[in-house]
Amino acid sequence: MVTNTVDLDTLFAALADPSRRAILDRLTRGDATVGELAAPFEISRPAISKHLTVLESAGLVQRTPDGRTTRCHADPRPLADAAAWVERYRGFWEGELDALAKYLETEKETDE
Repeated sequence: MVTNTVDLDTLFAALADPSRRAILDRLTRGDATVGELAAPFEISRPAISKHLTVLESAGLVQRTPDGRTTRCHADPRPLADAAAWVERYRGFWEGELDALAKYLETEKETDE
């Protein structure tokens, strides 16, 4: 049930990297330049730019030229698709975990 042009594979692949999640987390607190995003990382600015390209491909980040700098902005809309996909399976897994808990409790009582 993906409602935009980004598929879930692209979205989850973008979120799979901890550096990209950190960049996205930083952008949820406000727009930033590429230099500001690169500052806390021990990787090059070109590496940050590659991470931003992946996030852009997933529709999670937008870059806007601003004079000699580029400003980056988070776009959380694609996350709604991921949340909807996860939500479809939440009930199933909660039921499975409840069944496992009951089974383990039964086994514990049997061992005592």
